[in-house]
Amino acid sequence: MAVSTPFMLQHFHILTLTHRDAKLKEIGELVAAFEGGDGLQSNLLRLRESGIMKEVFYAATCNRILLLFTTELAIDDDFRRQLLPQAEAATTKLRHFNGLKAIRHLYEVAGSIDSLVVGERQILGQLRESQETCRKWGLIGDDLRIITNQAVLAAKDIYANTRIGEKSVSIVSLSMQELQRHAPSRRSRILLVGAGQTNVLVAKFLRKQGYNDVTVANRTLARAQQLAAGFAKGKGIQLDELDQYTGGFDVLFVCTASSEAIITPARFEQLLAGEQATEKIVVDLGVPADVAEATVKAFPFTYIAIEHLRSLAGKNMDFRRREVDLAHDILDRHLKETETLYQTRLIERAMVHVPGQIKEIRHNAVNKVFRKELEDLDPDVRELMDRMMLYMEKRCIGIPMKAAREAVLSKD
Repeated sequence: MAVSTPFMLQHFHILTLTHRDAKLKEIGELVAAFEGGDGLQSNLLRLRESGIMKEVFYAATCNRILLLFTTELAIDDDFRRQLLPQAEAATTKLRHFNGLKAIRHLYEVAGSIDSLVVGERQILGQLRESQETCRKWGLIGDDLRIITNQAVLAAKDIYANTRIGEKSVSIVSLSMQELQRHAPSRRSRILLVGAGQTNVLVAKFLRKQGYNDVTVANRTLARAQQLAAGFAKGKGIQLDELDQYTGGFDVLFVCTASSEAIITPARFEQLLAGEQATEKIVVDLGVPADVAEATVKAFPFTYIAIEHLRSLAGKNMDFRRREVDLAHDILDRHLKETETLYQTRLIERAMVHVPGQIKEIRHNAVNKVFRKELEDLDPDVRELMDRMMLYMEKRCIGIPMKAAREAVLSKD
């Protein structure tokens, strides 16, 4: 009854393109090809209904696109062409994993071992959202249900029993940690210069920490006002107004796309509005630096520079990478459990008709083979016989299933 483990997993496949194999722009173009046109749902349903895939799971992030699917077909050039007829050339770059290697890759992705940022927990949430979407669309059957559920369990185990997600490697997160080391009051006046993606994340952290007095300066006034609107005492101004700004600040975050430093000594003195620099905190997240070197030398403020944050991020990433070996040990255990679980499930499927067959044997025995003999029995004896046969039927149904499961566990 035992099934060869390597053989039973060969119909699992992954086709993927990641930051390891392509530029982010190329990944984005492939995601757009899958999700554009008639839409993602329509494209995935086409793959299943055309017969090239039996079950399919799709996930995409800014640095990866992943298709997990089951099929008995060979993953050759013809198969790839059928994936996206409108973008055949792009599919040739997709890396292929098969069998246990495909399942391992999925678990490494879920556990953020194969991430651009090792230990980034966000990927697990994205995979779970994709799993739910594909389930609603009827794309995930019993096979992928087992594998994707096990991927989630493996990832949770990794996060719970390693330190792979500890010690932030996000520059914005580290800047907030450095800021909190200086313990500024929640009533501090915050001045954000720039309203790009970095300062959007800074604003998110500031809201979470309970800061309310935030002024945003940006070249586009509407953008500044939009970002400032998230704070109770938020205000948006144009970047040009900084030279006349008299509101003062306690903490200055600056991150712009300028090729030159915009916080010059003269501008910084204006921003001080007559106050002392010694109590001020300046966080410079610009690349290149937005705070002029001359400003740093001229005023005795606390300066948190991006190069310092990058150094911290590098050390923290090294720490996370050292946890990867332990994460792989946990992953190997889950892969073993997955093989056992799937083999047991195959046996359950193979024996799904056993209960019906046993019921049919009982029915034939009562109504055909021993019908005359049973009719001659006393009613009380007949009732006892019926109860005995029903009891034996129920017990017999469980015996082969239990034996098969024990055989699988014993083999492992």
